[in-house]
Amino acid sequence: MDAFPSDLIRRMTKGVETALADTPVVCLLGPRQVGKTTLARSLSPGRAYLNLDDPVLAESARRDLNGFVAGLPEKVTIDEVQRVPELLPVIKTSVDQNRRPGRFLLTGSANLLLLPKVSESLAGRMEIVPLQPLAECEKQGTPGAFLGNFLKGTLQAGFLGTPAAPDDLANRLVCGGFPEPYKRGPQRARSWHRQYIRALVERDIPDISNLRSGDDVTRLLEMLALRTGQLLNTSSLATDLKLHRETVENQITVLERLFLVRRLHAWHRNAANRLVKSPKLHLVDAGLAASLSDLKAGDWLTQRNRFGHILESFVLQQLACQADWTDPDLRFCHYRDKDKVEVDLVLTKGSKVWGIEVKASATVQDGDCHGLRRLADQAGKDFQGGVLFHTGIHTLPFGPRIFAAPVSALWEA
Repeated sequence: MDAFPSDLIRRMTKGVETALADTPVVCLLGPRQVGKTTLARSLSPGRAYLNLDDPVLAESARRDLNGFVAGLPEKVTIDEVQRVPELLPVIKTSVDQNRRPGRFLLTGSANLLLLPKVSESLAGRMEIVPLQPLAECEKQGTPGAFLGNFLKGTLQAGFLGTPAAPDDLANRLVCGGFPEPYKRGPQRARSWHRQYIRALVERDIPDISNLRSGDDVTRLLEMLALRTGQLLNTSSLATDLKLHRETVENQITVLERLFLVRRLHAWHRNAANRLVKSPKLHLVDAGLAASLSDLKAGDWLTQRNRFGHILESFVLQQLACQADWTDPDLRFCHYRDKDKVEVDLVLTKGSKVWGIEVKASATVQDGDCHGLRRLADQAGKDFQGGVLFHTGIHTLPFGPRIFAAPVSALWEA
């Protein structure tokens, strides 16, 4: 695994710059510690900067919302705006009076559109730009073109990259995509991940919810890490945690607001009444999932089954990152029917359908593509192609529009 590049440029930088050029309010949203502040401050060095993590500043804003916004400079960055979500309606009023592009650059570590305190969405006045944990292609400094080529149908045997060494792949999984643990390396990543969760529970969850027990949320997150990439069964989680089902559902919603978990809904066609509609739940970052599951890079050979679901979440995150700069209209879901035939990831745009399977094994067989073929049958003429990712060395065709490829293709292309 290459050293972390000190001159790293996030692929979403251009998206923020483009939005600032024609939109009054731009909001950079993503988990804490993914580099939102660094990116925001690098874009406009002369822009005024305010950080609402400062409790004195946040309290000053709450005491006089209108006066606070009226006194802001012509162009300003407001960091961690979810600390004072009551500012958003006041910013809306200010923008209605002056719609000059680029006035407000906001950052948020909670999904503002899901916060109960936010009554105004700034629709038509604000553009949201997502910033996720680092994709492997960003770490490598490669174009991150795999998804674009896959969607265009231009994948060819020999094009899809080179195999990742097992220890390299395991290190990537346990480090995850947050910049700090990646810089520290796999041995120190676990400590950072644990401290990160503790800080979120103590500081951010009280800000955006009425949840009383941080310990219950931590226990739930540990349970979800063990079940990442599996069907969400809230009743089973509630039983195991000895909590009410409604409590667990509320906690999962809070974790979604903090960009820690991603709910993956089931793909279905109205006519396909044999399809299972239950969602899957993924931890957004593989490193967090590995640390909370107590998995180390050295466990790859002996705990391969446990790593399998984390690898699936890892692949989902790589593709979700690439979708942000390739095609933000792409939708992610999963496939499962009542025969228990599954496809880990289903990508859709309009009626078009693509399938992704993930296998934590170096060998692949024709039967491993059974789910992709079932999806192709269900989608009919709308099926555009499928890829089976594996940890081996071969790129192989498995019939029309279906390939098997090393997982390293995600950052080699």
